[in-house]
Amino acid sequence: MKKTELQLNIISAEKKLFSGAVASVVIPGISGSFGVYPDHAPLISPLKEGVIIYTVGGSEKTVEVNGGIAEVNNGVVTICVA
Repeated sequence: MKKTELQLNIISAEKKLFSGAVASVVIPGISGSFGVYPDHAPLISPLKEGVIIYTVGGSEKTVEVNGGIAEVNNGVVTICVA
C-alpha cells in the first residue's frame, strides 16, 4: 500500500463486502458525512443509514448501509455495517 492510500475494510455480520487500498472514503456518520484521507487522525464513529463512497483505481464505488460503526487508525479504515 502506498502512503497516498488507505486500507479499507467493510464487513457485515454475514460477509466481507470490500477489502483493499483506496484513495479516500466518505462515511455517513451520525453527525453528518465525513471524508477520510491518508494520514487522517484516529477516530471511532457510529454510522447512520446512508452510503459509503470510496475511490479505488480512479473510480467511485458505493455501499449502502443501515448503520454501523467506523474506526480509523494508522491508515486503516474498518467499517462494520448493519
